[in-house]
Formats: sequence, structure tokens, C-alpha cells
Amino acid sequence: MTEYALYLESGPKHKKTMIHMLDLLGCIGQGPTTEAALEAAPQAIRTFLRFLHDHGEPVDPQAAFTTRVAVHITEGTWLANGDPPCGFAPDFEPLAPKDLDVYLRWMDWLQTDIQKMVSELSLDQLQEEPQGGGRSIYHILQHMAESQGVYLRYLAGKVDGLPDALKAVRDAPMEILPPTLADLWQVMRARLQVLSESERSQPVPHGQVIWTARRALRRILEHAWEHRLEIFARLNAANS
Repeated sequence: MTEYALYLESGPKHKKTMIHMLDLLGCIGQGPTTEAALEAAPQAIRTFLRFLHDHGEPVDPQAAFTTRVAVHITEGTWLANGDPPCGFAPDFEPLAPKDLDVYLRWMDWLQTDIQKMVSELSLDQLQEEPQGGGRSIYHILQHMAESQGVYLRYLAGKVDGLPDALKAVRDAPMEILPPTLADLWQVMRARLQVLSESERSQPVPHGQVIWTARRALRRILEHAWEHRLEIFARLNAANS
């Protein structure tokens, strides 16, 4: 039976916890407390497996599995927001070419799903802010793009075409944001696809944080997955 290791980060007093399932790079679970996040973890795993299965990955979303807490980070800054400065041990493992191919395929699927969800939305739907506060879908997409660009720069430094692609996303009128995002993702994928052996294995210091190819891809995938779920839930709520 498959066992998934859970990597937790919790804010003060274990309030607001994020769980990373690094055996399914990109999969995360969240909760207002550690207990709530752990309770939600199995469903988060099944949802991610279902996403992979729907796109053709040979996984069984209904198969039995177990989980175990591998690490629980409770000390440090900016916890429960996706990337504790110390990182997780698997972040620092070299990224094999076969794993890079898998994660790029998953990234493509995430981007395809997001594009499909937002491409036919009206301008009103793109700019509508949820009741109680929060970002519009338009600003979610811009935030996601900016964050993913940052992770790539942390890993690879200057990337040809990336500044222009990011500026185009920031400046894009709502009606052309989806294709502008597609252009950005093409630039990102092209650079990730040609990571050298040294880039796939060597640590890259950035301030107090050590970045690696695996860590950057984790955050790119996690960010896309988190906001794919957010947009999906937003649209479902609007249609219910």
C-alpha cells in the first residue's frame, strides 16, 4: 500500500497549517489548525490523484493509501504560506531528467485546466471580487503568474523573454489575459525544459533561502494547484 509522507508548516500556536505531499509534487492541503489540515489531507491527495488520472496518468484515485507526518515546521518566519525558509529535505535532492519530464507534464495539465476555466469567463466574472473580501479571478491569475516567475528567476537567474512576458501579464486588459498567460507559461516551460545537469542539482542561495530546481518546481506546481482549486471553487459557488 502506498504511503504518502506529509510535510507540515504551521503558523503561531499551530493555527493555519499547510501540508505538502512531496511524493505528489504540487499537491497541498490546508486548514485553520494542524488538526483540520491533517483531517483534510487524504481528500487533498485523492483530489490530486483524480486530476492526474483524468489527464491520463496511470494512478488510481480510489486505491487505499496511508499517510505519515515526516516533518512539522513550527519555528521560523512566514510559516503556513507555502515555503518555509528552511525548506524540506526532499527540496535539496537532485532533479533527475525523468522527474523533470513528469513535473513539466503536470505543469502543462494545470495550465491547460486553468486556461479552460477562465477563457470563456465574462469581464464581469473576471473582475468580480468575492463577498467578504478577496482577490478577483483576474488578480488571482496575475498574482499566480508573478509568483511563478519569481520562483523561476530564483533558480535560473535571468531568463530570456521572462521580463517582457511578466510585464504583459501585469498590463494585460482582462479580455486578453488568458492568451497572455499562455505566452508566459511557454517562456517558463522552454527554460525549465533545458535545465542543465548542474542547474538540476546545485543549490542557489537567494538571501536567507537556498533554492534548487526541485524546490522551484514544487512552488510553481503548488501555486498553480492552489489557485486552480480556488478558481474552481469560486466558479462552482457562483453556479450553485
